[in-house]
Amino acid sequence: MAEESYQEKTEPASDRKREEARGKGKVVRSVELNSALVLLFGLLVLYFGSTALVSGLASIARTAFTRSGSLALTAENVHHMVSNGVVHIGVLIAPIVIGFLVIGLAAGYLQVGFMFSPKAMQPSFEKMNPLNGMKKILLSRRSVVELAKSIIKIVVVGMVAYGGLQDVLAEAPTLVDIDPAGLLGFIGQAGFSIGLRTGLAFLVLAAVDYFYQRFEFEKEMRMSKEEVKEETKSTEGDPQVKSRVRSIQRRIAYRRMMQDVPRADVVVTNPTHLAVALRYDVEKMNAPTVVAKGADLVALKIKEIALAHRIPVVEDRPLAQALYRSVEIGATIPEKLFQAVAQLLAYIYRLRQEQPTLTMH
Repeated sequence: MAEESYQEKTEPASDRKREEARGKGKVVRSVELNSALVLLFGLLVLYFGSTALVSGLASIARTAFTRSGSLALTAENVHHMVSNGVVHIGVLIAPIVIGFLVIGLAAGYLQVGFMFSPKAMQPSFEKMNPLNGMKKILLSRRSVVELAKSIIKIVVVGMVAYGGLQDVLAEAPTLVDIDPAGLLGFIGQAGFSIGLRTGLAFLVLAAVDYFYQRFEFEKEMRMSKEEVKEETKSTEGDPQVKSRVRSIQRRIAYRRMMQDVPRADVVVTNPTHLAVALRYDVEKMNAPTVVAKGADLVALKIKEIALAHRIPVVEDRPLAQALYRSVEIGATIPEKLFQAVAQLLAYIYRLRQEQPTLTMH
């Protein structure tokens, strides 16, 4: 039981898993949302542009019939008339087709953004296996959910359409004395009203479906704590190995630092808690450099090596604290400490000239 609970997928998906899923084409997407938006766009085009569309088609037909009466019936003339008709019809409906294309692309982009997944386009023999397809249809929870969703959509959209139709039928008795043009206008208005109601209902269902798809996607993408741990190891490395590497790096840096202490010109102390070793080569350096520093036991080791190699050890608490806090090993001292360090080094050089075997502590 403990192992099963440990393997429960309770952790949110990592960025790496989401990127891998996106590369395979697994994203949150609702096909119904695209369909609903395209349907509503089509209704709006028919409502606001039907007059211009019908007038354009009538003009094309009128021109074709007028020209056909004055042209000889030859294959070349027929081909020319048909070509012109197709071109004019194409120009007339091109904005509508482009509009449908833009709406479809925009709906897809709003859901998943720009995505190109070659892996999702690769053929899979597993997906082509009819037995696997039957298992997914008959045995999977997803197929049952999709069936329930389809039934709900049919019922809801059907009820909305039926309600709109009832409203239209209630106005039917008023059409007894209406002229044909008015009747056609009423039919168009009624069709648009019913279509708009069903389209909006379909859009609401599509939005609910999108949020359901997101919920299912997040649930499917969850990871167990063991998976999170393994992914962390693969991306950032084993924590134990990293700790071991850091420990080795610290030892190497400590050894190198201690090897640089004998090359120092002076060691500034706190006196017991801090020690900073300074070196200044007039020909090679623009300013004095910290070659070693440390606190407590490391400070004692620095002073021990300095005394063993006759390096002056000077107690200057403010300077030692300032150097320890503000200067890293291998870096030159800041400008604000130039005067204090210069006075210290001048004092050391002067005493060395007077006493070549000088050792201070």
